[in-house]
Amino acid sequence: MNTIEKNLEKMGVILPPMPKPVFNYIPYVVVGNLVYVSGQVPLEGKNMVKGKLGDTMSLEEGVKAARICAINLLAQVKDACDGDLERLERVVKLTGFVNSTPDFGQHPAVVNGCSDFFVEALGEQGKHARSAVGMADLPFGIPVEVEGIFQIDTGATCC
Repeated sequence: MNTIEKNLEKMGVILPPMPKPVFNYIPYVVVGNLVYVSGQVPLEGKNMVKGKLGDTMSLEEGVKAARICAINLLAQVKDACDGDLERLERVVKLTGFVNSTPDFGQHPAVVNGCSDFFVEALGEQGKHARSAVGMADLPFGIPVEVEGIFQIDTGATCC
């Protein structure tokens, strides 16, 4: 078992198998040594977390939902790495979209649920650039969606 998998086990995290997309897109694209992962939602098994920050959902619940998005992002990266998370070199950039009321101003705190997960699971490799923005609505009434860019080892040798 590799280091990342050991950290996830200590954290009590099991990466889920990811469902096939419902719409016209693919879950990730690998270009060179970068993996661009489509927006991941707070889906645990068949349960979709729903809510709107500043209205029907607390900050703490939003943070938990963003953590679920992080787990789903990492599951997609694992698939992109043919099941070998040791190929993951670092999290490059995350963009978090938060479904919130106009007066809710804690979008970065919500997306910290995702960021904190990556730093806990990956250490220095988990530190990343990030954007966190509020949205009037998100698909299916979800509270948060996060997309990411990840650097991986492609095994290519130079020159």
